[in-house]
Amino acid sequence: MSMIKQKLSQKMLQKLSPQQIQVMKLLQIPTATLEQRIKEELEANPALDEGENRDELFDLNDEISEDSLRESNNEEYESGEQESESADLMDTEFESSSSDFELDDYISDYIDEDPISYQSRYNDGEEERTLPIAFENSFHDFLDTQLGMLNLQDPRKIRIAKQIIGSIDDDGYLRREPLAIIDDLLFSENIDTSEEEVDSLLAKIQLFDPPGIGARDLQECLLIQINTYKKKNPDSRISVETIDRARCIVTKYFNEFSKKHFDKLKKYVNLSEAELKETMDFILKLNPKPASGYVPQHGSSSGGNYIIPDFIIFNRDGELELQLNSKNAPELRINEQYKNILHGYKERTGKKRISHKDKEAIQFIKQKIDSAKWFIDAIKQRQHTMYQTMYTIMQYQYDYFLSGDESKLKPMILKDIADITGLDISTVSRVANSKFVQTEFGTKRLKDFFSESMTTQDGDEVSTLEVKNILSEIITAEHKRKPHSDEKLRDLLEKKGYNIARRTVAKYREQLNIPVARLRKQL
Repeated sequence: MSMIKQKLSQKMLQKLSPQQIQVMKLLQIPTATLEQRIKEELEANPALDEGENRDELFDLNDEISEDSLRESNNEEYESGEQESESADLMDTEFESSSSDFELDDYISDYIDEDPISYQSRYNDGEEERTLPIAFENSFHDFLDTQLGMLNLQDPRKIRIAKQIIGSIDDDGYLRREPLAIIDDLLFSENIDTSEEEVDSLLAKIQLFDPPGIGARDLQECLLIQINTYKKKNPDSRISVETIDRARCIVTKYFNEFSKKHFDKLKKYVNLSEAELKETMDFILKLNPKPASGYVPQHGSSSGGNYIIPDFIIFNRDGELELQLNSKNAPELRINEQYKNILHGYKERTGKKRISHKDKEAIQFIKQKIDSAKWFIDAIKQRQHTMYQTMYTIMQYQYDYFLSGDESKLKPMILKDIADITGLDISTVSRVANSKFVQTEFGTKRLKDFFSESMTTQDGDEVSTLEVKNILSEIITAEHKRKPHSDEKLRDLLEKKGYNIARRTVAKYREQLNIPVARLRKQL
């Protein structure tokens, strides 16, 4: 007879509530997306409403002041203490719901409180109008629009074409094999097709704008643009002979072209120096990333998307002022009708025993109001955390925001901001991701302010962003017939006081999307 062994163990686990998860998800999205997220919540929850009386509305100034943040940040600078994420996002005080509740207590909890809204910080109480900066629309929608021009009568072919378009990547290339697209169609759409049919529809899609869309590699991308050049540019002065020479080079001698073996190309295609230069100039003007050729039509009836800066920094006579741009966040409150319904139940029932039907109705209303309150609290926590993080970044990079001089950007990593604010590194990362700040020097991505540090020959600590800027300037000024090798770039940086290894130069060059010296060579 076997004995059952029992073992007692103690574990400490941290579980996130649905409301806490909601805060984290809201924190990740930019202001431009927040508007749509709030609209979805308003449609899904009738207990959530947009406020109307601005005199009653909650002002972010009451909750967050620069003085309080400055005092808090100074304390963190001195102590270096860092709290965990459970101390910043997870300790948000959400009202907990219970199945057993007293109607009077519930009404007093929700009916007597002031409505809540979220506004931008403005000293004079008036909103300073800023023009949104145009943001590129997804070119996939643009391709779908052109699909309608093919007049495909067969719904089956339309679905196949849409699958092909959906498989095109952000650069405009179709890097998926036809068999993979066929498998996707079979499993997701229950459509059985063939490689021939996929290739036939792809050939039609490759005629779409921007030129080169749907190519499977660079060679095909260039050929598509060469073959359609005259049709798409009827007024161009590029001669037919130049286009034919370009087609010959890209079709037959693409390897020599990509490696810039100019002497071999002159010999193989029988070209003079002038003819080769004219042909190469034409090919190099073609777009290797066709999706980047799409220019959004911002004045269209569809409206278009915009980059709405999440933060705005003003220079007030040498003093920086941070404002949280929340005009895409409507003023939120608990729906008056739902409050009145609860009042009605209270007046009607009094001290009577609540019927099962009334209890179900009240429970439904309570659930919706709970959800609305949780969402309002999550929005409030999002705004608070974002402002706190951006204020710290502004103070950390104060010299840059005053002058716009990128050489004054200090090395800054996520942990630096996390240590000062007391937020977790992952929270700072969520704020920095996909967020923008508008300055007098342009609108910048928050994540662009973060960089590692390196030490110069003089012992000064500088940001790697500064090194990359100088590297880019050196490459821009180099002789195009004899571009610098990575070793030569290392030597030139060393003369400027930046002692870094050749492999580090290569890494920075790749991060700047600059090709190797051989591919930078020009005639």
